[in-house]
Amino acid sequence: MNSAALPAVAAPSLRRRSSDLLYRKPGLLLLLLLAPPLLWFGVIYLGSLFALLANAFFRLDDFTGQVVREVGVSNFIALVEPANLDAARRSIVMAIAVTLSCALLAFPVALLMARHARGATKALLYIAVMLPLWSSYLVRLYAWKLLLAKEGAISWLAEATRTTWLLDALLATPAIGGPSLSFSTLGTYIVFVYMWLPFMILPVMAALERIPASTLEASGDLGARPRTTLRHVILPLAMPGIAAGSIFTFSLTLGDYIIPQVIGDSTQFIGQVVYRQQGVAGNIPFAAAFSLVPILVIGIYLWLAKRQGAFDAV
Repeated sequence: MNSAALPAVAAPSLRRRSSDLLYRKPGLLLLLLLAPPLLWFGVIYLGSLFALLANAFFRLDDFTGQVVREVGVSNFIALVEPANLDAARRSIVMAIAVTLSCALLAFPVALLMARHARGATKALLYIAVMLPLWSSYLVRLYAWKLLLAKEGAISWLAEATRTTWLLDALLATPAIGGPSLSFSTLGTYIVFVYMWLPFMILPVMAALERIPASTLEASGDLGARPRTTLRHVILPLAMPGIAAGSIFTFSLTLGDYIIPQVIGDSTQFIGQVVYRQQGVAGNIPFAAAFSLVPILVIGIYLWLAKRQGAFDAV
């Protein structure tokens, strides 16, 4: 008895074979998904960073104004000149001051939003924090330029409340004062804090929202007062969020050159030195060498922030 002929099995398509291969080897699928962003990161970001490092070893010919591609360390030696050290020191001190101020201002706001506000109140607080970010950076900056001007709203408010003496005393203080708030280090500091405050509030609020309510209840059940709970329970658990927010406030302040250019006196910050060396003087090698200073400082800061668990709250 002859057996019936079996139908021929069609060969699997290329799409099916590829699907089976990726299913059997999930590592290959992960590699394919990560290849485009890794390629972009490697070529665009790291490539430009290495090009920046390479240019830092060249020099500018004082006579022709052309870049001489001869390896040397003259630019790094110039970094330790008093004027350059002052600019670096001033930028780091400003970044630390802005970061500390943002942390002090952000914590109570974030605590209110995360643990106490409900419903419409919480939504309004969200909008109040995010609203400045919906407008242009330059619009906010020049709005503060008008507010801080000698004839601006803050001076008018000081006259109306008879606190002009306090404003004059602040402007007469060495190192932070000036002709007006819009031409002073104090004014630069105020605008920096305003600009970067939302970047501190949001990570801190995220960290506070992750604190279990049972933890706070347990603290109260053990006899801790609200102040004790805040100091020994809430604040330590919020530190990763504070550290994460400080990454934004510190790095953004350290590298910004627009705010000190519009608000402030003639004192130089790192961003301004790099901008003028590259754009005005055409000294790209020295600008590249000076650009490595904030990269190094931020690298150290990121290492310190990582030890505080900052990347757990980013």
